[in-house]
Amino acid sequence: MIAIIGAPGSGKSTVGPLLAARLGVDFVDVDALIAAAEGREITDIFGTDGEPYFRRIEARHTLAALGGGGVVSLGGGAPLTPRIGEHLMAVTTVWLEVSARTASGRVGLNGATRPLLLGNVHSRMVKLLADRRPVYAALADIHVVTDELSPAQVVDEIIAGLQDKEQS
Repeated sequence: MIAIIGAPGSGKSTVGPLLAARLGVDFVDVDALIAAAEGREITDIFGTDGEPYFRRIEARHTLAALGGGGVVSLGGGAPLTPRIGEHLMAVTTVWLEVSARTASGRVGLNGATRPLLLGNVHSRMVKLLADRRPVYAALADIHVVTDELSPAQVVDEIIAGLQDKEQS
């Protein structure tokens, strides 16, 4: 079981399927799972039912996915939920780190699909990263900075980290 964590725009949803394919295992994107189960986009869930409701269903779906196998890409805020953080300590956790500038460019200037980034995407991303970075760092078994790497290079770095972890 490999969990991928990181901020919006770090590459979790792009790298996850590539990593799973390289390892020959299944891939689950928890945000996509939530949207499918709810029959609506994450922004609609936030807008209609609020963040507390979203975090409850996110925890339920994330914990179920972490109980499976393969590669699981978590929502950016999921590791901050204590129960999820505890479960991440029991699996191999990969942190895809990204700078605020790169992440802002990747998620787009309006951040419309990222409810916590509505408004000034860059300034909100700076704050979000400052708040989350310590949690991500504490949970990570493997850490890859994605700013200057292609998705394939990120996967190569993760594979190398997995091999190093096995040899330890």
